[in-house]
Amino acid sequence: MGVAEPSLLLLIPAYNEERRIEPVLRRYAEYFARHYTGPFQIVVVLNGCRDNTRAVVERVAQEHPCIRWLEFPEPIGKGGALIEGLKLAAQAEAIGYVDADGATPPEAFHALVRRLPEADCVIGSRWLPGAVLHIPQSSPRRFASRVFHAIVQLLFRMNIRDTQCGAKVMRREAVEKIHASLTIADMAFDINLLYCLKRAGFRILEVPTEWTDQIGSKVRLFRTSLTMLLSVIRIRLIYSPFYRWLRPLRPLEAWLYKKLRAPVPLPGPDPSAIQPAATRQPTKHDPAPTSPGRDRTI
Repeated sequence: MGVAEPSLLLLIPAYNEERRIEPVLRRYAEYFARHYTGPFQIVVVLNGCRDNTRAVVERVAQEHPCIRWLEFPEPIGKGGALIEGLKLAAQAEAIGYVDADGATPPEAFHALVRRLPEADCVIGSRWLPGAVLHIPQSSPRRFASRVFHAIVQLLFRMNIRDTQCGAKVMRREAVEKIHASLTIADMAFDINLLYCLKRAGFRILEVPTEWTDQIGSKVRLFRTSLTMLLSVIRIRLIYSPFYRWLRPLRPLEAWLYKKLRAPVPLPGPDPSAIQPAATRQPTKHDPAPTSPGRDRTI
């Protein structure tokens, strides 16, 4: 008999996904029921849905008791939905998330979970050698993605090739340590998450994944890109000596986000509470060096 895998909580943020979410939930529930040896649950975070998404989730949940949901009547953004979902971290040893469109198949997410003994956070990457892209992004989205990556690398020096892949899994203790510092409610949430993990001294392992670009994307390229740029600048400023002097400008910040039809970030942490990154002591779970160019441990 194999060793039981850790209890796992999978978050799926959903905004008006009635047409796409049912097969995704069925695939994940059926796959993990057959192939996962530890306790497993799915929590769909309903993010101000105006369609029939909740009814679809309820119907599938009747057949698969591992599925639950949280509902927020007003849109709170993908990042906002994940911030709320991550409050449930105490319910499992590992907590992760994937997109509601099924771009990451359950087998690929399970592969990330299997690597968790090697790090505190394991993230899928579409840009490392070995990644399998069944349907790649369109040329404009690839270009925007690479420009955004260059800006993120310039500002944060995290050396992560694909911060935006919607498949990540973390240890409970890592989530609980950084949760209070998560403030970005839009699609730049991943930068907020990864930078907080790095500053707190947690190990991030980036591995090639399997991914399929899905039709029906809700991303509006120009507006979403501008919002994400605003958010990454905000994150950089929070961890700068100037942040305490910029807090009076928060009403202007809120106005900018509303003009972009984007969720307003949560208030940033108290500048006096921001500490430099801690250095964690190696544990028995820390990995041996990985092969260059394939997996990356940050």
